[in-house]
Amino acid sequence: MTSKSETQRRQKIRELNDALRRHGTGGRIVMTAGIQALGQAAVNEIINKVRAFNNFTKDNDPWGEHDCALLTVCGNRIMYKIDYFDRDLQYASPDPADALKTCRVMTILMGEEY
Repeated sequence: MTSKSETQRRQKIRELNDALRRHGTGGRIVMTAGIQALGQAAVNEIINKVRAFNNFTKDNDPWGEHDCALLTVCGNRIMYKIDYFDRDLQYASPDPADALKTCRVMTILMGEEY
């Protein structure tokens, strides 16, 4: 059973992750060389699909944090994942639910690059 405080914590993490994924706010976004090699038109389409993705289920998002997904864009398997670092990008964040203690980094990559 998940406690109310844990549910609220996960909701806050999800909100912060969605802000980065949808609007590019609250962190950094990086793309691998494999994504960049697809060309600017494909990159634009991939970014739009990642922003619009909302097909989260218990199977692909068991913690309810919206921190990772696989999707197909332009015939390619694409993955995004969000990692939580401390503000100096040296270590893991001490609290991913606290935006003041966390730098989110969303990486967009080809499925085979993972």
